[in-house]
Amino acid sequence: RIIHSLSSSEKRYFKLFANAKSDRNNKYLILFNAIEAQSVFDDDALRQLIYEGQSIQSRKYSELKAYLLDLILKSLQAYDEKTSISYRMKHILQSIRVLYKRALFDDCFEFLQKGYKFAEKYERHSDVLALCEWEKELAYAKTDIPYLDKSLEQIQTREQKAIAAIQNLKEYRDLFFQLLVSLRKDASLREPAERDRLRQMLQTPLLESIERAASHQAKVLYHRIYVFYYYIIADYNNFYEEGLRLVHLMESQQHFLKEEVKEYISALSNLAISCMRTQNYVALEATLKKIKAIHPLTKDDELKIHRQYYTLYFRWCIDTGNFEEGLRALEQHFQDMPANNARLFETDSFYFQYFYIYFGVGQYDEALDYLNKWLNTPRSVQRQDLQGVARILNLIIHFEMGNTLLLESLLRATYRFLRKRNRLYQYEEAVLQFIQRTTKLQSRKEMKASFVAIKERFAALRDDPRERFMLQLFDLEAWLESKISNTSFAQIKLEKYNSGEFN
Repeated sequence: RIIHSLSSSEKRYFKLFANAKSDRNNKYLILFNAIEAQSVFDDDALRQLIYEGQSIQSRKYSELKAYLLDLILKSLQAYDEKTSISYRMKHILQSIRVLYKRALFDDCFEFLQKGYKFAEKYERHSDVLALCEWEKELAYAKTDIPYLDKSLEQIQTREQKAIAAIQNLKEYRDLFFQLLVSLRKDASLREPAERDRLRQMLQTPLLESIERAASHQAKVLYHRIYVFYYYIIADYNNFYEEGLRLVHLMESQQHFLKEEVKEYISALSNLAISCMRTQNYVALEATLKKIKAIHPLTKDDELKIHRQYYTLYFRWCIDTGNFEEGLRALEQHFQDMPANNARLFETDSFYFQYFYIYFGVGQYDEALDYLNKWLNTPRSVQRQDLQGVARILNLIIHFEMGNTLLLESLLRATYRFLRKRNRLYQYEEAVLQFIQRTTKLQSRKEMKASFVAIKERFAALRDDPRERFMLQLFDLEAWLESKISNTSFAQIKLEKYNSGEFN
């Protein structure tokens, strides 16, 4: 896994690193090249290649793999030392220790000052504490009492400031992760009790003012918390404004972005969603370009940029009814997706978007295939609310495909699943009753009347926050209107977009 996760430059660096250590014909280099060449891991083939028909000693082969792994990790640490502030700080602290053991105290002070400069610039508060300890230890070792007399108060103030910053940052992180778990468990937060719990969670002095945040990283979390909050309560104007403030804050401190871009990718992604929610498509296009232009620092960054860009682009195509463009982008996405990382895209969010795009262009077999994959994803605490939506859509697509006989058993299974949750939402009940009723209707006039009736029922649910979120995931009203007017689903979505009506 680690060999296939390496970038081309990291692989080149490892081979140079390994060759510097020993003979290029060593077995661990042969093993590295063999694993790199394998598209599917085959341990038996690797054993045969390494030992060339000789008797295979399992213990020695295991030791060889363990040594190769250790060497790869050491080479990556050396590779990261060139750019990572974490490794630079580690180097400074280790250099101070080495010089201290040799009583080169004045030289230690040079590294000490360099360390303070880096640690304070990059908000490495725990490193500041370590440097403060070294500063006191060095003065003590030199028996430099005048230095301690002059500097001790300043050192203690620096320590207190670092400790306060660590505690302040921890409190913002705790709040952020509590909010994140709440969102992932149930993105709709439909029940009044759940929304009250959310409001109580945010009743904290930490969020009274951004001045409460003691560092750049804490300020970033302050904005991220409010971005989440405004998204959850569907206050999309503030969601956009807060997202814009967050991006501007991050872009104002470029040295942090050169060290870590994951949070910046997330911030731009949320800003793009807010642009869609507020129908600010000029800003959306600019934000998508920013995401695509980000320089990835790691393989994970590269994958995340790909994921976020296409997730957002698909969503744009879906919201505007441009399913043909969505299909083109989907095909490009499949081409660009690294083959050995395809599993990273087999998630509920991507399956849903694949389904939606194929549904929009009328390719129902492909749509059903991805809907089934979505239904078969392992159930967990994350997005439990989406399981009910998937089953409702399963009924709708079989209705579209004319699978009347199958619908009867699917209805029973869906009823059982939804009732196990001890809550049946009105939109779910309306669809179930509609499917049950329409499968027995014969005339086109009766069918149209049934479509009109359920569309009116959905319109009455729009203002109910407990129902609105689910109705926004898939535009059931647009689908019903396409049936009533005998127009394509894509055309209705496009007309809604052109008229300024946003689902």
